[in-house]
Amino acid sequence: MLDHILQQVQQGQLSIEEAKQRLAAFDDLGFAKVDYHRKKRQGFPEIVFGEGKTAEQIIAIVRSLQTSTEQLLCTRMSADKAQQVQQAIPELEYNETARLLYKKADLSEQEQLKGYVAVLAAGTSDLAVAEEAAITAEVLGSNVRRFYDVGVAGIHRLLHHAEEIQQAVVSVVVAGMEGALPSVVGGLVAHPVIAVPTSIGYGANFQGLSALLTMLNSCASGISVVNIDNGFGGGYNAALIHRLANKGVSEA
Repeated sequence: MLDHILQQVQQGQLSIEEAKQRLAAFDDLGFAKVDYHRKKRQGFPEIVFGEGKTAEQIIAIVRSLQTSTEQLLCTRMSADKAQQVQQAIPELEYNETARLLYKKADLSEQEQLKGYVAVLAAGTSDLAVAEEAAITAEVLGSNVRRFYDVGVAGIHRLLHHAEEIQQAVVSVVVAGMEGALPSVVGGLVAHPVIAVPTSIGYGANFQGLSALLTMLNSCASGISVVNIDNGFGGGYNAALIHRLANKGVSEA
């Protein structure tokens, strides 16, 4: 990266001020310090959490991020706020179900990861969280296959896709109500399962707490659990595992 920037300066393709900005560790906007080195340290660029921020603040943060990365992701974005940001930065896409504003990187054939991430949703009511996970993983470079409405109330729907799910690198399993689906999937596959509890359910569901406890108490091995309604966390962790799995393949 450093050599490339210096070559661009030498060839007159980049000004000294632009080069200094790209080499900076962060951009201090006053209300936010945009982390330019996140991708270098962790493999993925900084993600913008949209709740609690104004559209103007998000626009400034995204414009700053655009100087160092093509991959852009803003989570928990209302439709009104997303529309305001898109008016200023029209290249961003918006998914209202997932409440995500994003831009995927244009990856070369060599950069594309082998295999895929499976994202499962127990019911249609869980789709908002499942789509947050799926699109997050896609923005971070993963291929994703979706398996929706495959909950345990009609387990034949899950078993119909069992072979394809088993061939995934990692599965993100999203469920509310009693949260039993990750345990079933965990007993069928030989890869990591990331369980995501949702707040979908009746009173004794306690806004997702019962599903969370079910997943934490699963007797199936290989299951990790993220927070309630945290589709982003599930998708991010799945993308990390997918990237590491490909690193192992490339080094073999």
